[in-house]
Amino acid sequence: MNIAPRNVPEIAGEYNLIDSGNEMKLEQIGKYRIVRPAPQAVWSPRLPQSEWRSADATYVRSSTGGGEWKFKNQTSRKFQTLYDNIGFEIKLTDFGHLGLFPEQAHNWQWVREVIRTRMAYTNNANLEVLNLFAYTGGSSLACSQAGAHVVHLDAAKGVVDWAKDNAKFSHLNDRPIRWIVDDVTKFVAREARRNRRYHGIILDPPSFGRGPKGEVFKIENDLIPLLTACKEILANDAAFVLLSCHTPGFTPLTLHNELLEMVGDRPGNIESDEMIIAEQDRLNTPGRLLPSGTFARWQGRDATKPKKAEAKKKE
Repeated sequence: MNIAPRNVPEIAGEYNLIDSGNEMKLEQIGKYRIVRPAPQAVWSPRLPQSEWRSADATYVRSSTGGGEWKFKNQTSRKFQTLYDNIGFEIKLTDFGHLGLFPEQAHNWQWVREVIRTRMAYTNNANLEVLNLFAYTGGSSLACSQAGAHVVHLDAAKGVVDWAKDNAKFSHLNDRPIRWIVDDVTKFVAREARRNRRYHGIILDPPSFGRGPKGEVFKIENDLIPLLTACKEILANDAAFVLLSCHTPGFTPLTLHNELLEMVGDRPGNIESDEMIIAEQDRLNTPGRLLPSGTFARWQGRDATKPKKAEAKKKE
């Protein structure tokens, strides 16, 4: 019996979570079948071990930290794929990431909808979005597809270059996207001094990270000060803020409360939940949901809407 605890929209693309269990996940990405760790999958796999053993590549974590890929079949460590209408260059990195985070796809759909809705009733006025800890750029590219002007910022030049490649593959390289390598805290402080304002801010902070000059970010110490700083550069007519993370202990309610502290009494709505990936076997049979981080997102109520309605009424 399949039990669906919530309605999960389907995401089109060349990624599929085939099975999960024993703290691992079995994924199909393009033509390759891959096994990677999934600490949240503390249940038993649905499929027999023969299905898992057929994987082309498996990432095995070391007891001393880090890990390595073990290959059964000839597998390219770099290839391209499409997911949710975004092109991604997949890399089998030494730390087990691929550059694709399918659990974010529902957030990509959400930001597209928010941006398009806002632009529809502001005569396509420029909508400025800041994406912090932007990594390989899924959120940046989703915002760009919807028509926003985007500032994409990450501390690592290599992943910013990776995101640029994804933009080119997605036919978005000519769109207004600023690619910046910087420390997030220092950049936000400079933007406040410059009196720059953004209609949308996206944050997906790591548990621990370093800036380009060795600056240290620890989510438990530095997220609240960063959100406070971001509050200063959030436009009065802001459309949205999206906050997500993969840090254990940062529950949806935790992020909800932190985001509420940032947006204060601004008119709008906050929703929070787990980010999930739905299993889908080769027969397209829906399976369980794999929790893969948390999110909270605020959508503002634009002051221009009631003003337009009031003006029309006076006419």
